[in-house]
Formats: sequence, C-alpha cells, structure tokens
Amino acid sequence: MASLLGNRRARAGKSGRAADVPKPDPADVEAARTRRRFARRQWRRRWLSWKPVLAVVLVLALVVGGVWLVFFSRYLSVQSVQVTGTGLLTADDVRHAARVAQDEPLARVDVAAVERRVESLAPVADATVTRQWPDSVRISITERVAIAVVDIGTRIRGMDADGVVFRDFPRAPRNLPLVRTSGSTGGEALREAALVVSALPPALARRVEHLQVVTVDQITLVLRDGREVLWGSAAESDAKAEVLVALLKEQAKSYDVSVPGAPTTSQQPLS
Repeated sequence: MASLLGNRRARAGKSGRAADVPKPDPADVEAARTRRRFARRQWRRRWLSWKPVLAVVLVLALVVGGVWLVFFSRYLSVQSVQVTGTGLLTADDVRHAARVAQDEPLARVDVAAVERRVESLAPVADATVTRQWPDSVRISITERVAIAVVDIGTRIRGMDADGVVFRDFPRAPRNLPLVRTSGSTGGEALREAALVVSALPPALARRVEHLQVVTVDQITLVLRDGREVLWGSAAESDAKAEVLVALLKEQAKSYDVSVPGAPTTSQQPLS
C-alpha cells in the first residue's frame, strides 16, 4: 500500500514539473526565424559584393603564375637544340654559331637573333628557327649550292648563284665553270659573274673552260678550245647567250657579245 502511494506521488510530481515548462511564444519563434533569414540575406549580399573582387584576384594570380611559368621558370626552358638540313656543316657547327643557352626559358629565346647568327655562317643560305614546346629549339637550314668555283690565290672555292664564296674544294670540279679573278675583282664583280654563269645554257656552259673576271663589266669567257668571248656585264645575259650560240658557228678567235644587238667576231684573240 505504501509502495502504491509512493508511485502515485512520483507520477504527480512529474506531471507537475511538466506542467510548469512554458510553451515557446510563437512571436519569439518567428522573430528567431526572421533573424536567421536576415543573416542569410546579409551573407549573400556580402558574397555578391566580394565575388567580382575575388574573381579579379584569381585571374591576376593565374596571369602572374602563367607569366612566371613561361618566362622565368625552368619548367619550360631549353633542354635541346635540334638541327636539320646540314651537309657541309655539322649540327655542332650550327649549335655553336646559334649560341642558344641551355636552361634559358623557351619563350625568351630571341629566334630572330639566332637566325642572324646561323646565317652568318658562309655555307648557310637561309635559316629558320622555331620553338618546339615544351623544351626544344629547332634550327632548319638551307645550305648554299656551288654553281662555279673561284680561283683565289692558291685556293679553289665554291661560289653560289648570289656570288657568295662559301667553301673550299681540293681541286676544281670538272662539272663546274671556273672563275678567275684579278687583284681588282671585288664582291660585286663576283655577283655579276654568278649571274652570267646562271644564264648560260647547259650546252654552252659545258664549252666554257673558265670566266675571267676583272670588274663588273669586264667579264670574258674562255672556251675549252681556246676561243674567247667578251661578255661585258651580266646585263642581257640571256640574249648574249642566244647570240653567242649562233656566232660560234663562225670560225673566229674571239667574239664580242657585250652589246648583243651588235655582236662582232675577230681572228685576233682578245688578250
């Protein structure tokens, strides 16, 4: 009986404490919700106002990082120099002239300056330098081709179509015309001689033993049979060649085609 009464008192005490807890005021609950909504709106406003600034900062960071990576870091630096087109020269000859620094950032390689340095080599007619990402420089060269050989003192040197003397021969090749010079022969006269050689038809070129070059307008062809042709300058070389082919049918010691419209022949040698 005492236990039953005790249980009833305990239940009565619990019911009394539960009844004492006040219910939340709906106004307070709504006010709390309003404050939370206001805080979220304020956060969104701040984010929207800072978003462009953060975007600009991010872009600047990417730009600065990209500039550093390309122009200053070693990640995109020169590790090798590839050379193509060599024949007379070796790849090492070209690399030595190019002077491309190892570990230099590839973007900072002055390709125009490298081209000029490589083209300063006598056998090089043209050079093209390109960057090969991520870490190589490619140098493609075109070498000069000899169309004649020049007798300069004790040396036999090859000359290309531009009159550039660029290589040595141990002896004069039989398939190339020989150009002999005098003490007054300069580079311009050699260029004129190159133009004359280029204008000669193959059949006529094979009959030429050598060209005697004194000045730009004093060029003489000496044929393999000993006959001589006063050519003059390289002007109208195509017309001169055509006239000479016809004149060679006449027996003479010397021919003058320096004025192709009024050629002459003589039984006396020019020299």
